[in-house]
Amino acid sequence: MSEKEFSFELITQDKKARLGKIKTQRGIINTPAFMPVGTQGTVKGVFVDDILKTKTDIILGNTYHLLLRPGVDVLKRFGGLHKFMNWEKPILTDSGGYQIMSLSKFNKIEPKVGAIFRSHLDGKKIILSPEKSIQVQKAINSDIIMVLDECPSLTKDKKILSKAIEVSTSWAKRSKVEFGNIKSKGLFGIAQGGLYKDLRVESIEKLVELDFDGYAMGGLAVGEKQSDMFKILSESVDYLPLEKPRYLMGVGTPSDILGAVNEGIDMFDCVLPTRSGRTGLAFTWEGKINLKNSRFQNDDTPLDNTCDIRGLNKYSKSYLNHLIKSEEMLASMLISLHNIYFYQQFMSEIRKSIKEQKFDVFYKKYIRFFD
Repeated sequence: MSEKEFSFELITQDKKARLGKIKTQRGIINTPAFMPVGTQGTVKGVFVDDILKTKTDIILGNTYHLLLRPGVDVLKRFGGLHKFMNWEKPILTDSGGYQIMSLSKFNKIEPKVGAIFRSHLDGKKIILSPEKSIQVQKAINSDIIMVLDECPSLTKDKKILSKAIEVSTSWAKRSKVEFGNIKSKGLFGIAQGGLYKDLRVESIEKLVELDFDGYAMGGLAVGEKQSDMFKILSESVDYLPLEKPRYLMGVGTPSDILGAVNEGIDMFDCVLPTRSGRTGLAFTWEGKINLKNSRFQNDDTPLDNTCDIRGLNKYSKSYLNHLIKSEEMLASMLISLHNIYFYQQFMSEIRKSIKEQKFDVFYKKYIRFFD
């Protein structure tokens, strides 16, 4: 029996913080890793070549949205999303489970079938079953495939959360059957359970029995307090297998990431770098800055002296302030690129601090710095 090409190596730990490498057929993902979000096959406002220059190892695409546009037939014609969008490194695809929550007014759940959507684009009926989700992700040709899950909105109702675990576990089993025995890709299970330790542990244990290539914590970053998110991670992450990658979905701010790394999480994704870039908000080693603010009107310093991608270190804050006030699209492009660069530098420094067994120092310095 041939050895699986997809694998994870845990290199070292600094208390619970983990330094590792995920091996895929399209390259190594250094962990802890941050994945810029390319929902529809594009990281908004940023050229692919520039994303590569930020030393991004992996990006995220979305099954539901890519199913609608450009559709499976187009993706298959190109052999998947990599060639279609000119990205050669790894891609992880969300299963569409988040859209079951975020587009709840357009769908209903039938546990034995899946999620029945009315397209938010044209009202067309779409059945997204666990099997269909895996089939679409195979057409996308993503390197890390997520099982379809039910991600409930923030609630304290244990009956709702228990039902979501029941449905998600059933769908995880069906997803694994449909995935088959692919050696070159990873299949991740997704744990639910809200903010209750007993439910989280129940969900994790059911998934671990199914033996996935990695495990995600779903149903977090959905409106709960950051302290509550950290608490449930602290209580439940250790129930995940040590030798498998751990992914916290939809997170987040630099302090979110730091706090989750502190609890043993390896992978993150969030739209924040580009969404913030489109509103004039930049993340820097001096903290968050709102470039709309008039105090930057005469500031001749760049956001980061070290970043020469697209000559970013040559653009002053004054110029960026001018672009924003003039409603020029270049403002969002430059700030979004800067933010992705910053996030990857931030992750690099996190990995360095774990390697040097100095993560606690880094953590204490920056955990509240970006609030």
